[in-house]
Amino acid sequence: MKISTKGRYALRLMLDLSMNDTDEPIRVKEIAERQGISDKYLEQIISVLTKAGYVKSLRGPQGGYRLVRAPGEYTVGSILRLTEGNLSPVACLDDEINLCERKEDCMTLPLWEKLDAAIRDVVDNVTLQDLIDWHYNKNSNNYVI
Repeated sequence: MKISTKGRYALRLMLDLSMNDTDEPIRVKEIAERQGISDKYLEQIISVLTKAGYVKSLRGPQGGYRLVRAPGEYTVGSILRLTEGNLSPVACLDDEINLCERKEDCMTLPLWEKLDAAIRDVVDNVTLQDLIDWHYNKNSNNYVI
């Protein structure tokens, strides 16, 4: 599994909103400048996040975007699934029920299931707040999940 730029940029955008929250809306252009990302590309990503109810759009001359909830309430997995879709390493695990006709005889299925569980265990248990905390404590190597 490889996370696309869309997924990585969505995380960076959400982190930027988290770290620069001053009770004032933040313009996409400001985020784009800080993050070194095209504002047009960020507009596409923020549209997805707004439709999902992750960020709030405030219109007008003082408009911009704000997080709807606290950074600790957004998991990496929820953000990545919005932009990447399913994070399963193989197609047969995309759905809740494995409908693959070979599942009973598949020698590799246990490997894919373990990998899928490990991915979910990480991305669904790490929040934006965790990433912020890790950033400020990066010299301690204390990346406990």
